[in-house]
Amino acid sequence: MLRKSAIAVAALVVLSGCGLFSSRPGPDQVAGDFLGKLAAGDVDGAVALTDDPAKAKELLEKVRGAVKPAAVRASVQQVRSSGESTTADATAKLEWDLGRNRVWSYDTKFDLRREDDNWKVHWAPSVVHPKLAAQQSIGLREVAPALAPVLDRDGTPLLAPEQVVSVLLDPAQAGDVAAVADSLAGALNRIDPAITAATITEGVGKVPAGQVYHVAALRDADYQSVKPAIYELPGVRFTTQTSLLAPSRDFGSQVLPAVRKAVEEEIAGRSGLRVYTMNAAGAEVEDLHDVAPEPARAVATGMSRAVQTAAEDAVEPVAEPAMLVALSASTGDILAVAQNKPADEQGAIALTGRFPPGSTFKIITAAAAVEAGTPADSPQPCPARVTIDGRRIVPNDHDFDKGTVPLHSAFAFSCNTTFAQLAAALPADALTKQADKFGLGVDFEVPALTTVTGSAPPATDVVERAEDGFGQGKLLASPFGMALVAATAARGTMPTPTLLKDRETKADHQPTAPSPAVLEPLRAMMREVVETGTAPQLRPYGDVRGKTGTAQFGDGVNSHGWFVGYRGDIAFATLLLGANSSSPAVDASARFLAALG
Repeated sequence: MLRKSAIAVAALVVLSGCGLFSSRPGPDQVAGDFLGKLAAGDVDGAVALTDDPAKAKELLEKVRGAVKPAAVRASVQQVRSSGESTTADATAKLEWDLGRNRVWSYDTKFDLRREDDNWKVHWAPSVVHPKLAAQQSIGLREVAPALAPVLDRDGTPLLAPEQVVSVLLDPAQAGDVAAVADSLAGALNRIDPAITAATITEGVGKVPAGQVYHVAALRDADYQSVKPAIYELPGVRFTTQTSLLAPSRDFGSQVLPAVRKAVEEEIAGRSGLRVYTMNAAGAEVEDLHDVAPEPARAVATGMSRAVQTAAEDAVEPVAEPAMLVALSASTGDILAVAQNKPADEQGAIALTGRFPPGSTFKIITAAAAVEAGTPADSPQPCPARVTIDGRRIVPNDHDFDKGTVPLHSAFAFSCNTTFAQLAAALPADALTKQADKFGLGVDFEVPALTTVTGSAPPATDVVERAEDGFGQGKLLASPFGMALVAATAARGTMPTPTLLKDRETKADHQPTAPSPAVLEPLRAMMREVVETGTAPQLRPYGDVRGKTGTAQFGDGVNSHGWFVGYRGDIAFATLLLGANSSSPAVDASARFLAALG
């Protein structure tokens, strides 16, 4: 029994003669009952009212199976007969609801005949549609609209429609599956190193009997390059479709797949359809109805293809897991999220990883100290080592000793001993409050992305607070969170990170902005890091301001390397895991800035 549908049946009846007073249903009642059951999907009930139930049932089930209506509405317009006539004719209106506000509506007509004082619908295919002939049925085909691209902030495509060729292996037709798998792997491995003879044979082994194994989906250019080697292989078949693809396989791998999923309805548009008659062999004969597809609209993002390319090129050569996140300080647009392959193996750690920020957190400690009344030019001790509360010995990197220097110089030299002492003298929640002003610890709901900024919990223990002062202790931050810190330093207030232009990012709270009296000396300190401090590699690349950092992890033997900073409107954070120095992160940052010009 097919599914029920909505019914609307109305009848205008023109009758004459004594048939009007018959105790048996007249032609008008039979016509209305037939259409009502047809509309409701009661095929058995409808065909029982015809003079050829078998043929009627066969066609009606084919038509409803092909059209798959959300609802059918049928109305009797008129039924005519006269006197004691054994025939009548009916006109009717049928409306098929095809979903998504697509309605196929038309008029039809059919005859009724009286047999043994019972009226029956005289069956013919034209009862369903006036153009439907004997041995014909009805087909429906969806008409896909052209996919719309996903654009960057400058209107350059990040995802664009491109033909994709699927390579399929039918083990039943392949003969020697191992030999075919070996040939396929030899051709496809250079395109996708994950494809090997072993993975193909393993995949084939998991496919149910009678089904094919999907070996690969290839861009058309890649397919053309391997076609001579794979086209004639036994059991290998190909299908084509249009998909939205990034400029290269791994481009924006931690962002663009999520964007595609989030906006797939917008970029797919609304499909159209064609309804047509077809003959017994399944060939199309005549169009009955068509609805043009509604074109999709392009989706705009805050990303920059140029910045993303520069970021990926900057981290790709690094052997260790490396990542770089860039934001627009003025708008909060997420310009780039780049990870190299070793980082990709750990997931979207540029956005959600939690790592000790190391000395990059001195941006927060310096701001808190200045806000508490310590001028940027105030003399501060920077010994090789300092003991905190008689319990914790804090060393500088390689035990360097600068004696007594201005605070801004201690920042540029990255004196752990200076910032441990400054933090130890601050209230327990001072660093927590200051970190919040720069966005560290704010929780965002960025449409299409999962993000974590980090955490800076209050430290009532003085030793722990001292460790927090130079980015160790219990502090954790993601590259995304530290890029937000840099963007706040550049802009003066925390920008709200944005990815999709027409979808709002929500924050769990809007933090208080850092004081302008703090920001001015802080920005000067960040410039000094490049001019005379720990990031001299960045001097050739304009007015770059930032902070280097090494952050011990695990047993404290190894450390991550950071650079966090901004140039103009581009704020960014670069992190190399296990680099044991900030210098490689600065080098990657230099490649990034050089590529941007």
